[in-house]
Amino acid sequence: MILQKANVTKALYDTCAFAVVRVPTVERGCEIAEGLLKGGVKAMEISYTLPNAGEVISGIKERFGDDMTVGAGTVMEATTARLAIMSGAEFIVANMMSDEVAKVCNLYQIAYAPGCTTMTEANHALEIGAAFIKCFPISNTYGPSLVGLFKTPTPWMPLMASGGINLDNLATWIKTGIECCGMGSLLTKGSVDDIAKNAAEVRRIIDETRASM
Repeated sequence: MILQKANVTKALYDTCAFAVVRVPTVERGCEIAEGLLKGGVKAMEISYTLPNAGEVISGIKERFGDDMTVGAGTVMEATTARLAIMSGAEFIVANMMSDEVAKVCNLYQIAYAPGCTTMTEANHALEIGAAFIKCFPISNTYGPSLVGLFKTPTPWMPLMASGGINLDNLATWIKTGIECCGMGSLLTKGSVDDIAKNAAEVRRIIDETRASM
């Protein structure tokens, strides 16, 4: 796809929130995707903490196509990155930074969001082509205040938060300048309708907060 990395990076910014998914079956992954789309959240990350992640990515892309942007999470080395991309992953997220994963993502023009905890790591990640800096695990520890710590010296740094984000603090995260955020149980638990309801509330908060800025 032409400009795949740029298009996916923009899609993640536009939807702002994405679901962090760990599921035992493709069917459950598709149920979550259905709920997310009904609520207006158009991205999800399938974690490679489970061995069937590639199958889930493929299954969701086969059913929903371009309606859902699907990425791979917990991608810690280059082999998993390539397997995820071959399964249809459109972005790669990790709990840590890897130069080798970055090279694979750059080669295939895939948006990469490595986990970083320090300014040194974050700046190096930008040097090697990261689309977003994933504030992990510090987003869960420090909350929205960390955004200013990174963006004051480097306001151009695109940040992704993952961990500790909920309906009560989502607007604060957005106001402080986060570009996108991963959300777990809020967007993955319950029935399709439960997920759709929560996703719609997430969508409302994002749209209203951004409109007011």
